[in-house]
Amino acid sequence: MSVVDIRAVITRAHHEEWARVVAALTRRFGDLDIAEEAAAEAFATAVERWPADGVPPNPGAWLTTTANRKAIDRIRRENKRDGKQKEAQMVYDDDPPEPLGAIDDERLRLIFTCCHPALAMETRMALTLRMVGGLTVPEIARAFLVQETAMGQRITRAKAKIKAARIPYRVPSAEDLPARVSGVLAVLFLVFNEGYLATGPDTDPVRHDLTAEAIRLTRLIRALMPKDGEVAGLLALMLLSEARRSARVSASGELVTLDEQDRGAWDAALVAEGHRLVRERLASRVAPGRYQILAAINAVHTSVRDVRDTDWSQIVALYEQLARLDPSPIVALNRAIAVAELDGPEVALAAVDRLEDKLAGYHAYHATRADLLRRLGRSQESRAAYDKAIELAGNTAETAYLTRRRDQLA
Repeated sequence: MSVVDIRAVITRAHHEEWARVVAALTRRFGDLDIAEEAAAEAFATAVERWPADGVPPNPGAWLTTTANRKAIDRIRRENKRDGKQKEAQMVYDDDPPEPLGAIDDERLRLIFTCCHPALAMETRMALTLRMVGGLTVPEIARAFLVQETAMGQRITRAKAKIKAARIPYRVPSAEDLPARVSGVLAVLFLVFNEGYLATGPDTDPVRHDLTAEAIRLTRLIRALMPKDGEVAGLLALMLLSEARRSARVSASGELVTLDEQDRGAWDAALVAEGHRLVRERLASRVAPGRYQILAAINAVHTSVRDVRDTDWSQIVALYEQLARLDPSPIVALNRAIAVAELDGPEVALAAVDRLEDKLAGYHAYHATRADLLRRLGRSQESRAAYDKAIELAGNTAETAYLTRRRDQLA
């Protein structure tokens, strides 16, 4: 096997085994710092040793064993554990794992720990990407446009809080699981959205590294919780959104809206997988949650080859169903956009204007008003709405699109 092939194997092992190694060490030593550093050392050792010694038959087991040894070496060096009995327990570790939750998987315990509600949402996102996703601190800092030192301190404080607050390393009990799963999914959805339409003015408008990582972690949750409808719904939603990635930004760096995208450039395999997940959830006859409805809306959009064939009445009905679960102004805004295709821009504008007090600081509200006013021939008002949307938009591709649309007004 060539050096290039071995590097590819190590990269794949990092993707597949990082969370498993960190989770196993966290359960054994009860310390996220030790688990993280020992796992990193094990992978660094693999980079040194595998090209010379060859890839072991079971890379995951080799990495876990090596990481365990690194952790024990560190504990001995730093004298963090005292007494021969404790040291012997670390070396042999014959205790069977505790049955700590409804679903028994070390990686799932790790995810729930990183996404604990005692931590701020931005901290949950960073910690999940580091401990579960295996992203480096510099990679996470770049993703969220903060200084590397600041991101490192954020992750360090989060681990310290978990230890100080004695946040349990376990899957929640059966009665707590639904609420806690929704928190995990919210973290993954936020990571995906930051990649789908990056908010920073000095970064790529679409961050494939973040969308891909969010999808990978959601696939992991799906494998661990295959019967959870909202997990399937979120995965379907991500896949149907990611399928359109290559068609969403033009060669000049401008956002391409759904109605103008080259549908032939969409990823057919991702669309098919997303549709299959949506059909499975429909066939279950279980009342859908928020992510399942959003996925169904995306399935309607991606089921036709020509935007003129879009079933807008079905999309409006789905938004009405969503509004009963999530009566937020954002949902109402998106419903109004669909209503414009059914009942015309005047009806939709009246619905949008009723949201002003709640969405005055949201760029999409003003962009929607600008488009509806444009369609009604009210160019001066449309221009003012475009100006406000441009002022509030943080994404470079979106700003370029809105500027062009404004400048095309008579």
